[in-house]
Amino acid sequence: MMAADILAKFQSTGEQTCFHNRHINPQICAGLNGDNWKIKDYEERGGYQALRQVLGQDGSAGMSPEQVILCVKESSLRGRGGAGFPTGLKWSFMPKQYLGQKYLICNSDEGEPGTCKDRDILQFNPHIVIEGMLIAAYAMGITVGYNYIHGEIFGTYIRFEEALSQAREAGFLGKNILGSGFSFDLFAFHGFGAYICGEETALLESMEGKKGQPRFKPPFPANFGLYGKPTTINNTETFAAVPWIIRHGAQAYLDCGKPNSGGTKIFSVTGDVELPGNYEVPMGLPFAQLLELAGGVRTGRKLKAVIPGGSSSPVLPAHIMMDCTLDYDAIAKAGSMLGSGAVIVMDDSRCMVKSLQRLSYFYMHESCGQCTPCREGSGWLYRVVDRIENGKGRDSDMDLLNSVAANIQGRTICAMGDAAALPVRSMLQHFTPEFEYHIAHKTCMVATYV
Repeated sequence: MMAADILAKFQSTGEQTCFHNRHINPQICAGLNGDNWKIKDYEERGGYQALRQVLGQDGSAGMSPEQVILCVKESSLRGRGGAGFPTGLKWSFMPKQYLGQKYLICNSDEGEPGTCKDRDILQFNPHIVIEGMLIAAYAMGITVGYNYIHGEIFGTYIRFEEALSQAREAGFLGKNILGSGFSFDLFAFHGFGAYICGEETALLESMEGKKGQPRFKPPFPANFGLYGKPTTINNTETFAAVPWIIRHGAQAYLDCGKPNSGGTKIFSVTGDVELPGNYEVPMGLPFAQLLELAGGVRTGRKLKAVIPGGSSSPVLPAHIMMDCTLDYDAIAKAGSMLGSGAVIVMDDSRCMVKSLQRLSYFYMHESCGQCTPCREGSGWLYRVVDRIENGKGRDSDMDLLNSVAANIQGRTICAMGDAAALPVRSMLQHFTPEFEYHIAHKTCMVATYV
């Protein structure tokens, strides 16, 4: 099926397309055409019907917490923040018999370069996140939740606060919601723009007023989370998928994607394309069709490389990426990760040494400094790449980069070390001639054909 056919199919269902009218959005992004984010707009699109269905406030018998978790498990919904952990399985880890306070947290600390999907969900469809968190809280017996929002999108934080006020006024938050006996309240919490706080335990430390640094695991948040209490943390897009799953059923969601990668996924397509933006498409869509939806590579250029899952995922050259489908298993088989779904497209005018220099600077800057391999190694990676880019490279530098990256990878408390190392190793693997040319000629190979 061609991209235009997919777009026509989804538009024919009556679902609206997303912001800028460029995106295929059958589920999460329905209705994102303008200033229609308020609760009345959301309810006109069927919003909060899934919550009513779960609580039995729609004339049905309702669903037990166990039935909700089973439904999410059967849908094959996987965490949309980057790790891709099965959501229903994660929910089942919450201790059922624990009598004390439990917490639910939405991780909206979207800091991965190239990723801007969660920001748009919160800005243009905040109630779908609120409803998803309500359903999750009911399934796990949780009464208090927080949405940790990236500190550099403060206008979006303010909008989410407005959405919370609307939901409380309508009776969807607070005590005895819709007369069901279920109580849950939700609060917004803003971070301060630290990339590391996207890691869930660093996020918890930040919420507790401490320095945002990852914790050793185990114990995991399900047992020892916020304030030492059982806590479940999911990404914004993950919660936003839940209402559709409840309303339409696990099988319908699974059928939107493919086995082990159910449903749709929002891809933030940036870089050298004609129509950059957020595109919600079925999991398993061929990359070539997503590229077509984004208007193709900018006029006059050829595709050179793609970073498929945000800057921390390994780069793939064009000939590999063009044969890939957009799902967890296919991208992993190709040697990269689906990650956050930030698809960074690079055309043949891009110098891969220069690109790696910018990526390495970011990870050096964002290292929290807790682990020596990451704190020191990320700085070494940047400085070596920087000297290659600036015509001071040495014949031994490529071996040195691989050695430093290998000594970082797998030797840190969180995945930040791997995030710094993987782009380096993949760039060296797939674009060896460019690095060799830079070192030998003290200038960029790309300049010879641009």
